[in-house]
Amino acid sequence: MAHPNTKLLLSVVSPVYQADQLLDELLGRLAKALAPLTTAYEIILVDDGSPDESWDLIQRYAAHDSRIRGIRLSRNFGQHHAITAGLDAAQGEWIVVMDCDLQDRPEEIPALYQHAQMGHDVVLASRTTRQDSWFKRTLSCGFYTVLSYLTDTCQDPTVANFGIYHHRVIEAILQLHESIRYFPTMVRWVGFRQITLSVQHAAEGRPSTYSLTRRLRLATDIMLASSDKPLRLMACLGLLLSGSAFLLGVITLIRFALGQITVPGYISLFIAISFFSGLIILVLGVVGLYVGKIFESVRHRPLYVVAATT
Repeated sequence: MAHPNTKLLLSVVSPVYQADQLLDELLGRLAKALAPLTTAYEIILVDDGSPDESWDLIQRYAAHDSRIRGIRLSRNFGQHHAITAGLDAAQGEWIVVMDCDLQDRPEEIPALYQHAQMGHDVVLASRTTRQDSWFKRTLSCGFYTVLSYLTDTCQDPTVANFGIYHHRVIEAILQLHESIRYFPTMVRWVGFRQITLSVQHAAEGRPSTYSLTRRLRLATDIMLASSDKPLRLMACLGLLLSGSAFLLGVITLIRFALGQITVPGYISLFIAISFFSGLIILVLGVVGLYVGKIFESVRHRPLYVVAATT
């Protein structure tokens, strides 16, 4: 991240994907929301390999307004990698991160900024009344419940990327170089003085580009990157089952000595072998997932590749 430009008070970072129908409204509402605060701002739009006309529009807007900056990634790296690219380029003292689908309302930025001036480094937007579908809300609640348990950290399902952050918070986040990026958990991890502010959540301006498969893959990556608790749980489960098997073996020997067992238990033997074989494969699978993530990290590939800028 470049050092904050003292002439810039605010930077707005927004990843863009399949949003060519929304950019005009997004930029218009941002201009109206930021005008009462300052004219010293920049809007950084990061085209995350969008297949539509988003990049052409970003170039056009940037040519007419020097406060609008565009970054085009060479392919689709994912929303949180695109956010990282925008944060690397941001030069404002305060940085606003928001999605481009207009569910994060630009009109909430002045309230976020005002609360930031009360001595807070981070003001997170809390979507107390989400306008998502019942299925999406349920999936999100379940994900954050499991993530809270695995990381031993309270994760708020009403808080996503939207918020305002002091530049020193962003600098701390950019020092985290892990390949699996999830902005909300990074914000939680770096700490600083954080508060949440209830905001109005709008309906999504376009159909979601996140399929169920992509959501589950992202959730798995985040959990593996955020905690080693699954490995410890597997170790505890293995110890529990081993103890149970030992106890069952003792009971079986006692029954055999008392003459209560006269016929060999082929079925019980088959069930036991199948069960423990499945358990071994499960444990090896979990370990393999962690080894795979380690492999991704040690390659030290860049988090994103910039194809063009305005």
